[in-house]
Amino acid sequence: MFSDSLSRRRFLHSGLLSPVVGQTLLGGSKVIGSEAVGSGVVGSEVNLSEHGIEVLLPRNRVPLSFIIDDSTCLVNMGHFCTPQFAEAWPDRGEYQKPWQQWPREIPDAFVREFGEWCALKGVRGKYSIVPNPACVGWMDRELPGWSRKELRESLRLVRELMLPNWDIHPEMITHTRVIDLKTGRPLKEIHAGTMENSYPQEKKSVDELAAYLAYALRILKQCDLPCEGVTTPGGFGNQVKSELSLAADQAVRDVYQVDLPHYFKYVHTGDQSTEPIIENFRNEGTSSPQMIVNVPAGTGDWFGGWQGDRLSEPDLYANQDATSGRMVELIQRREPAVMLCHWPGMYSNGTKEGFISFQRVVESIERRFGTETLWMKVSEIARYWASKAACIFSVSAGKLVIDCPMQTPMFTIRIQDQKGPVRCHALGAKGDQSVQVLREVSQVKQLESGCWMQEGDDLLLCIDLNASKIELRFDS
Repeated sequence: MFSDSLSRRRFLHSGLLSPVVGQTLLGGSKVIGSEAVGSGVVGSEVNLSEHGIEVLLPRNRVPLSFIIDDSTCLVNMGHFCTPQFAEAWPDRGEYQKPWQQWPREIPDAFVREFGEWCALKGVRGKYSIVPNPACVGWMDRELPGWSRKELRESLRLVRELMLPNWDIHPEMITHTRVIDLKTGRPLKEIHAGTMENSYPQEKKSVDELAAYLAYALRILKQCDLPCEGVTTPGGFGNQVKSELSLAADQAVRDVYQVDLPHYFKYVHTGDQSTEPIIENFRNEGTSSPQMIVNVPAGTGDWFGGWQGDRLSEPDLYANQDATSGRMVELIQRREPAVMLCHWPGMYSNGTKEGFISFQRVVESIERRFGTETLWMKVSEIARYWASKAACIFSVSAGKLVIDCPMQTPMFTIRIQDQKGPVRCHALGAKGDQSVQVLREVSQVKQLESGCWMQEGDDLLLCIDLNASKIELRFDS
């Protein structure tokens, strides 16, 4: 199906561009005529779909993820945040609730129960660790009200149980009061302008914002918690959205030296796409492209809420037979279905009503869509979409070369009018190569890394990109 030479044209997957300058929804995967490049002519950029190539979802399944906000070690953020918010916003009714009656702790026994159940079901997502939760204490030092041993054991539980399946994010520094970085103490005045949920209320530079984010990240680094992204509490950064994106990119790279930062801030509703947005894309077309990925959630929080005192509405995510609900809608749209909640709403002030409702939602989705969906961490979703933006495809008769500068598992493509079998040649930087004969499967639900299948006249294949050139050869 491959031609020997191709016309020039920029490829934008699905033809979609973000309305924000410098951002793309699915990025700009390129395909170039390999023979022209080999002869010294600048490679042409063309529309992949015109040449029968389509980048699919990972394993051709809809990504699922679960974003948990307001989590940390031991501290019940609903209990400790409410009186601080009440002082800053005394006229808001939701802050006048009887917080004194709520437990001060969300115990590690519940973290273990939750984490073990999610691991059993394959649930993956993002789990915040607020570094100085509601100013109670510091994750890397002391947490008044708990012994140092209890704090260390709680952090160890996060590292051992949660890390394999969850991205860890700081949710700023305190989630309540703004910290003076020079003194390490909360700003003296208490009002909306000195609360992280509505900070800053005036323009801040990228460097100022990056310093604040880096402060939070360094605390988690001292706790031996890896981070590839950050979460913003409430309206943090609403007045400086473009600067915030650059600052998050800068801070995560500086503190953790990761190759692909991401962040969570936005919730997309209605007809808005839930696909990740590539921001600040630079060094495009090189061996070291840089960008940050904005991964939105696609639901509201319909479990127990940030104070843990609401009754859940699980049917808003998915009803009992998964025939309606926002998650069902997104799955059927074949867009990332990223569910949102707040950790106190899982514990529900000790009743665990939110967790029980969450279990029902997960099981309903699994029964109907288990072979059509794939639980992923937020960083994994970000990486897949970033690879779409960074990959360059070179085609010629009988082979397809994918040049992707970042490691990406489960990269899945469809090639029209192409027959198998398929051999995968990984081309090393020093000219060495390894060869893998992909395994044929007969059903889409069996498709996984290292496999291909025939679907009518089309060929579907799934491979792991390993930050080198991959040459796919077709023997038919």
